[in-house]
Amino acid sequence: MRAATRAPDRLAWLSPAVVVALLGTWEAGVRWGGVSPLLTPAPSTIIRELLALLANGVMLTNLSATLLRLTIGLLLGAGVGVALGLAMGWWPTLRRAIDPIVAGIHPIPKIALFPILIVLLGIGEESKIAAIAIGAFFPSLINTMAGVQAISPVQLDLARNYGAGTRAMFFRILLPGSLPLVLTGLRISANVAFLSAIGVEMISAHTGLGSLLWLSWQVFRIEQLYATLIVVALVGMALTLAIRTLTHRWAPWLTDSGVGI
Repeated sequence: MRAATRAPDRLAWLSPAVVVALLGTWEAGVRWGGVSPLLTPAPSTIIRELLALLANGVMLTNLSATLLRLTIGLLLGAGVGVALGLAMGWWPTLRRAIDPIVAGIHPIPKIALFPILIVLLGIGEESKIAAIAIGAFFPSLINTMAGVQAISPVQLDLARNYGAGTRAMFFRILLPGSLPLVLTGLRISANVAFLSAIGVEMISAHTGLGSLLWLSWQVFRIEQLYATLIVVALVGMALTLAIRTLTHRWAPWLTDSGVGI
């Protein structure tokens, strides 16, 4: 077990080294004329553009707009998804009634629902946040329901035999037992919600990282486009790190056992 947990530390340098090697090759290719700077600007040019966007406030304004929509949509979607997933996992009758509806709607690309949301909620923030929440809803719902169903019936019977009430069953058995898959669903929900936020902003927003990406392409500001993509990637990495931090705090036995979430 100890050898398995030490292995990632010994290889911690590998990923940064690969990134540095790729960026160095890219920079050299542009400087020596092997790569067109018009379509693929040098990394040093992109970094200068990113710093300029940060200095003039453009990037921070758009980043703040995306993070606000993402936070509200994720809390709404994942919150309702976890609550309904617990209920559907616990009550078979409710699961049989709703599961076919979930199976029918889940495969639909959520961005395809955005025009309907605009018709229903208008072109303001409500429709954008609703689209993000719908994207976050299904992964949390499905994983939470699976987490509850994965709890051993022996544990449930044992708790009932010892007289555990509904409250004790929920907080001592149901919630801890389903937590690994709840956290897995939360990580997927965060990623899907972020993708949804970028998508809806590209279609109908005047602010946000998606809007900045689309504007960069329309005016052919390639350096700005790459700089925005870097920020999008950093936000995605920050989301993953945040979920891992929550996992370490709420379910430390998962990280200690090497389970990747």
